[in-house]
Amino acid sequence: MFMKLQFDAKCFHMLGSTKTLPCLGASFSPLETVEGQRGQRVLEIPGGDSRNLNGFSKWSRNKRRNGLAEEFGADKQKIGNYPDLKKRNDDDLGGRLVNGENAGVLLNGNRSAGKMTTKCSTKWLSYNGYVPAILQSLETIEDLDEAFRPWEERLSNKERSIILKEQSRWERALEIFEWFKRKGCYEINVIHYNIMFRTLGKMRKWKLLEGLWDEMNREKIEPINSTYGTLIDVYSKGGRREVAFVWLGKMAKQGIEPDEVTMGVIVQMFKKAGEFGKAEDFFRKWSEGECVTHRVNGSEEKACLSSYTYNTLIDTYGKSGRVQEAFNTFNQMLEEGTVPTTVTFNTMIHIYGNNNQLKEVNSLMKRMEQLRCSPDTRTYNILISLHAKNDNIGMARSYFERMKGAHLEPDLVSYRTILYAYSIRHMVSEAEEIVSEMDVKGLEIDEYTQSALTRMYIEAGLIEKSWEWFRRFHLLGSMSPECYSANIDAFGERGHICQAEKAFLCCQEKKRLSVLGFNVMIKAYGIAGCHDKACSSFDSMASEGVFPDKCSYSCLIQILANADFPHKAMSYLRKMQEAGLVEDCVPYCALISSFVKLGEVEMAEKLYREMIHYGVEPDIIVYGVLINAFAENGNIKEALFYVGEMEAVGLTGNAVIYNSLIKLYTKIGYLKEAEETYRRLSLLGASPDLYSSNCMIDLYSERLMVEQAEEIFQLLKQNMEANEFTFAMMLGMYKRLGRTEQALRIAKHMRESEIMSCLLSYNNVLGLYVMDGRIRDTIQTFGEMIKAEIRPDDCTYKSLGSILMKCGVPREAIGKLEVEAKREPKVVGIGAWMSALSAVIEVDNYT
Repeated sequence: MFMKLQFDAKCFHMLGSTKTLPCLGASFSPLETVEGQRGQRVLEIPGGDSRNLNGFSKWSRNKRRNGLAEEFGADKQKIGNYPDLKKRNDDDLGGRLVNGENAGVLLNGNRSAGKMTTKCSTKWLSYNGYVPAILQSLETIEDLDEAFRPWEERLSNKERSIILKEQSRWERALEIFEWFKRKGCYEINVIHYNIMFRTLGKMRKWKLLEGLWDEMNREKIEPINSTYGTLIDVYSKGGRREVAFVWLGKMAKQGIEPDEVTMGVIVQMFKKAGEFGKAEDFFRKWSEGECVTHRVNGSEEKACLSSYTYNTLIDTYGKSGRVQEAFNTFNQMLEEGTVPTTVTFNTMIHIYGNNNQLKEVNSLMKRMEQLRCSPDTRTYNILISLHAKNDNIGMARSYFERMKGAHLEPDLVSYRTILYAYSIRHMVSEAEEIVSEMDVKGLEIDEYTQSALTRMYIEAGLIEKSWEWFRRFHLLGSMSPECYSANIDAFGERGHICQAEKAFLCCQEKKRLSVLGFNVMIKAYGIAGCHDKACSSFDSMASEGVFPDKCSYSCLIQILANADFPHKAMSYLRKMQEAGLVEDCVPYCALISSFVKLGEVEMAEKLYREMIHYGVEPDIIVYGVLINAFAENGNIKEALFYVGEMEAVGLTGNAVIYNSLIKLYTKIGYLKEAEETYRRLSLLGASPDLYSSNCMIDLYSERLMVEQAEEIFQLLKQNMEANEFTFAMMLGMYKRLGRTEQALRIAKHMRESEIMSCLLSYNNVLGLYVMDGRIRDTIQTFGEMIKAEIRPDDCTYKSLGSILMKCGVPREAIGKLEVEAKREPKVVGIGAWMSALSAVIEVDNYT
């Protein structure tokens, strides 16, 4: 039993990096963009009762009063009355921008807290009133009493909500929230708690969050729809889905029906958990409830869902493989007048692309154009990836160029996708062009792409370039152990052992050696046939502070076993046992196969018994090796013993085992057992192999069971699998039965198709022609046999002697020819036979 050198792919998992590279875009504030044109501008904060300030648009009392309910969805009855809102005039403003080179932040008219150094957020300037000034003050002044002093008595609920929401640090947000409560003059409502739940949840500060929940309950502040939506969302995204489900249960217990936003959060949670059926079921129940209806002119109508909800549903269907439902939802979205967004189209394109429905993708692109929905970078990235996967690199490249033509900047995903597509197709010049673009833009090449390009150069035969490419990243000093391992493996897999060794030394130099690095180096030595070096590398692991793992042992044992060194591999199996790493029968299987191959079946059986003793369960391959070993030797008792052992542990025979048994049964002539095994083989769904079919024909032809033999023979011919032995056995059976015409047809086919390559086939055909008195066919076949350099034997000369006797040649003369063929060189002896046969033909022609 020969086994190919194979390695468990799971042991050598290379880079599949999902690392995201840092954003390289510059960050600046709107204020900084105008400094060059107008000089420095600073924010001046009013002091005292100064009211008449310019710089921000007015915010009406009416709008302020309703803002909380409008923006945050709070119940108006729970908002209450706000005296501070009544005290303010419509022209209350919060600050102004003034020109000046050395102006500072002014507090209470005169006192300066120092020069402002922080940047003003773009979003801050979109807020009305003095909110931007407050936010800027909070960024500049650490002390909250001092930072809030100019506005302390003027803060509305909505303004406090904005202030909490705009904090970039959770610690600062919590500090401000506590300050609001400590002052005692501010109402803390459910919206404020919602904001804090989201802030703390994003940072996974679960104890603080739960403390606020308890506090809210003590204060008898009732949670609302968005409260539960926020809690479910942060716990789900924070990796605590079980707790998120608890919040969903509390929401249901309180009798709160999710609104559309909360529903979307819950569906997303189910989707991310891979529970697509539950996501669909939840949406179906939600959509059948009253929450998606509203009253128009006294009648109830179904409300249209937002594009966000539709996008979530479409993506859920897509991820669960339900393409038609995704398409139906998309059509429903259009029918209800909800305008699809670029996200919608991206999701649909991705779904159809993953299902290889390229026509539908093209149709979506046209629809996108009709609705004047412009593709974004993600759209193009999906299209590039889709066409690259479908081996249409031309279209992938076209979309990459179209993206640039649409004035969209390709991102890292764009470059990596097209670069990887080029690399696996060995498109060296195109890949190098992309690398140059990335270098100019200062975009870092990730480790996955780096190793892919190393392989590209190797596959293209550019070994020097592959080494230079590797050294470029090695010299930067930031390669991870996994990346070194990927490069070592790239060189080693193609037998470039020198480069693999040099890469290994580079890894050692940078002190990045890992067990994976050693494993791929050992694997490389195995491929190159350097078995001693593989052992030395393994033995040196401890000196580098690296401990071999299961893969290390399995790899080395396989290498030695396949190189016919099973005795040497045994010592490593013992060490593997001592380390407690023998978890399956793979190393045993490699050694058992190796011993069987060398004919040391006793050692193979000893290992099998040892494996059972240690509680390691043999797999079907182990049984197949042992059964085949005894089948080859015709040892039916031992072979059947292992068949029984296999069935006792609940394993069913496979094609290899059944074929081995048929071979065994044919050798010992067990027709009934062979038929039953052949039937089982057919039931596996795979056609029995040619050898087994020929064995069955042999058994049937020996017993002259014509119908059964012909059935298998016709099947082999129909599948174009019949070979020389198939035809030879059928010819012999027909000859023994006296069915000369059928036998002659097979002989003619064998000669015309030139499939005869062995002495047995030629002797069968010669015997047939002699039996039928076909002198010319006999002599022509003998000539073909000599031309094919197949040396005649006694059976051949017996057939030829019969022909000569039929033509009147004396027995004594034939006897001399036989003696001369054995005594003289084969050319002389065979020549004498050819001369005698030619003479017979000439006489036959003359007569």
